[in-house]
Amino acid sequence: MDDLERELRDLSAWLETPDPPDVTARVRVRLAAPVRRRRRWRYLLAAALTAVVVAVLPPGRAALADAAAGLLRFAGITIATTPEPALPTGAASPLPTQRSVAVAEAQRKVRFPVRTPTKLGPPEQVLVADPDDAGACRVVTLLYHGGALRIDAFDGGLDTAFHKQAAGPGTTLVQVNGGFAVWIDAPHPVAYVDRAGTVRVETARLAAATLIWQQAGVSYRIEGDLTRLEAIEIARSLS
Repeated sequence: MDDLERELRDLSAWLETPDPPDVTARVRVRLAAPVRRRRRWRYLLAAALTAVVVAVLPPGRAALADAAAGLLRFAGITIATTPEPALPTGAASPLPTQRSVAVAEAQRKVRFPVRTPTKLGPPEQVLVADPDDAGACRVVTLLYHGGALRIDAFDGGLDTAFHKQAAGPGTTLVQVNGGFAVWIDAPHPVAYVDRAGTVRVETARLAAATLIWQQAGVSYRIEGDLTRLEAIEIARSLS
């Protein structure tokens, strides 16, 4: 239980919660209770928190352990919060076999619906990348504002496609369309993970604030000079 309690405390940095109600009176009652009773209450609370965390971070205990250790796998993206990452230098290489296409062709090249945000309108450029042997691409990218704002989408049923590192605080769990999402509010290194599971260092670059979530089996990431609320509004407008 001590290990579990420590993991839950470490995990609390990831979670965003509303302001708690005033529980002063109830806390005083608990403090006045016998030690055995207080300990039993603590165990029950830990069990309840574990059930919640396991529910929101599949596949359960493994995800809890990863998160407590500073590693979160979510929606096809691996996020490492420790140790302090080295910032990439120079221009990043494009994703494997990346090319520019029209929206209609992009839809033919991937096995999932290509959704565009009504909040932003038609993209300025559409990119597809990393095709398999049958020619089906793994990633489609929508670019806006001269490429300063991007939306990456890829099949959520596939293995990890991006690896991010975010140092310290700034990575929180939020909600998009009733589901859980991850918000990273500071610049952080990001690199592409190929189909073999290898991080392609040559693609590493410094990413802007990013929102990551999964919807209808498709994983998304919005990256750009955005506030959290702006990113969530864009995510909600995908159609």
